[in-house]
Amino acid sequence: MNGETAWALYETRLRRVSAYIHEHLDEELDMEKLAEIACMSSYHWHRIYRAIYGETAAATVKRLRLHRAAGNLVNTRISVNDIAKRSGYPNLQSFNRIFKSVYGMPPARYRNEGSHTIFEPSTQARITVMFDVTLRTISPISLIGVAHRGSYMQIGQAFETLFGTIYARGLARPDMRMIGVYLDDPDLVSADQLRSYACVNADDQIPADAPLERWNIDGGEYAVLRHKGPYSDMYKAYQWLYAEWLPASGRQLRDAVMFEEYLNNPRDVPPTELLTEIHMPLQ
Repeated sequence: MNGETAWALYETRLRRVSAYIHEHLDEELDMEKLAEIACMSSYHWHRIYRAIYGETAAATVKRLRLHRAAGNLVNTRISVNDIAKRSGYPNLQSFNRIFKSVYGMPPARYRNEGSHTIFEPSTQARITVMFDVTLRTISPISLIGVAHRGSYMQIGQAFETLFGTIYARGLARPDMRMIGVYLDDPDLVSADQLRSYACVNADDQIPADAPLERWNIDGGEYAVLRHKGPYSDMYKAYQWLYAEWLPASGRQLRDAVMFEEYLNNPRDVPPTELLTEIHMPLQ
């Protein structure tokens, strides 16, 4: 078996394991079971997973569950106790402790005082956030990406497929930018029908065989909001852009897609330090 064939096998196995993790987050995930799905010994599999993704499978599960919990706290009224149970914690105390260690405050306080509250319609919030929006003219960007259908909060699965694929195929480059393209309005389209793409910039010479697809971002002028904090807050940032910033700016929207660029990696920094630039196309 040559090296190219071996990496192709790893690519398929990475995709199977990633899909299983995302589809079974509500269950107790057995690390040995994940190795079985990968059709490899536990000893070797977990080392390959960490080499590709930069974290252990157990760390991935913990991160995804807390990410979903933060989204539930911001966007639903599900009780903290029920969120803790769904996240796999044996009791509320342990959930509170772990959540605080990652998000900087316990979950009940995060729901009421988290960074998403900066986008609430108060005068001080409008003045503060306005300084985070800049006008920027960009050149067109060529992308390769993996399609995702479903809640935007779950696009991480498509990013895992994307990076597993490009690493396994030897396509990864250190200067690749992480970009999310979002096609639908979550206020108008049901969560299970939302369409998005997890992408990286790539020139036309890089092959885009399935599951990869080619995408392009239009050049032109954009309003760019730099957001610092958990991805669970992004919905509030979009609402603020449309309801507060756009009318006050006097600008008109251009018929092009919005996109997000992720300036750091959720595997490398805590959620409170995540940096995202939301791009709104302007005429």
